[in-house]
Amino acid sequence: MLGFSLDILGSEWIIIAFVAIVLFFGTKRLPELSRKLGKAMAEYNKTKHMVQNEFQNATGGYNLTIQGPVQTEREKLETIAKSLGVDFVNKTNEELRDLIASKMGSQSKDQSEESKPKN
Repeated sequence: MLGFSLDILGSEWIIIAFVAIVLFFGTKRLPELSRKLGKAMAEYNKTKHMVQNEFQNATGGYNLTIQGPVQTEREKLETIAKSLGVDFVNKTNEELRDLIASKMGSQSKDQSEESKPKN
């Protein structure tokens, strides 16, 4: 058996792919193909941003930054409380749950009132 392998690096594959595309489609259809590819990429980016914005709106715009894995229920509550601006010092878990629920409820009410059309 022969140990045959092509030692082609990354940039060389791009050149090979480009030559294959030119041979396959021809030089006359290449500008049309690149325009279609550009439009498809623009549509993809537009849709991606729209989905990200919808997700941000659905979560209420809360900025939850988690530094690492959360190990306990208390750490979860403190992380959520920090992101909502709730003071969690000297509070029991139950008190924290109630404060978080009331804070999230009041923020969602405010946002729903803002989104209602004013007559």
